Amino acid sequence: MELFKPGPNISFESLNLKLGNTRVLNDINFKVESGSIHCIVGPNGGGKTSLIRSLLGQMPHTGTIKIDWNTPSQTTGYVPQALDFDRTLPLTINDFITMVCQRRPLFTGNSKAKRELIFSALERVGMHEKLYYHFGGLSGGERQRVLLAQALIPEPQLLVLDEPASGLDKAGSEIMQTILKKLREKGITVLMIHHDLGEV
Repeated sequence: MELFKPGPNISFESLNLKLGNTRVLNDINFKVESGSIHCIVGPNGGGKTSLIRSLLGQMPHTGTIKIDWNTPSQTTGYVPQALDFDRTLPLTINDFITMVCQRRPLFTGNSKAKRELIFSALERVGMHEKLYYHFGGLSGGERQRVLLAQALIPEPQLLVLDEPASGLDKAGSEIMQTILKKLREKGITVLMIHHDLGEV
């Protein structure tokens, strides 16, 4: 029987953020309930990414962000909107995920257990058959699927997604929706930015 690990409650209280002389966020207050899928929708440049980067501790801000974990395991998965990297790097998909989910150097390889974990995560997003494809040669939608796979290793209690459907085709979008539904059924908290109200 799978152990139930509910996601955290999150509260944003009087959150403010300035970049130079520009106020990006002004007195933001809202709550995200444990086990919910909470979507942040707004115009480009409206501060959505700055808000979740504040949650992840990547942006200086004032105000309070409280994460009320319901379990000792406090694992967060994060899928950025885009990944800035050198496409000519000789990295396979397997290399990329190995690099981000273990501490030892890539050239030392990975364990059988880690290989099985990576394959299983890629299988969930429909990318397992491309395990040894060149990462730089993937389409934008395929990269998003790989980024989602790495965010699911190990299974997070909180999953933060910045425009996760960006570049996804219909099949990729359906896979994403299926994964999100399963995570919600397990009580995982999902906070995501989305531009498409129809999808939301």
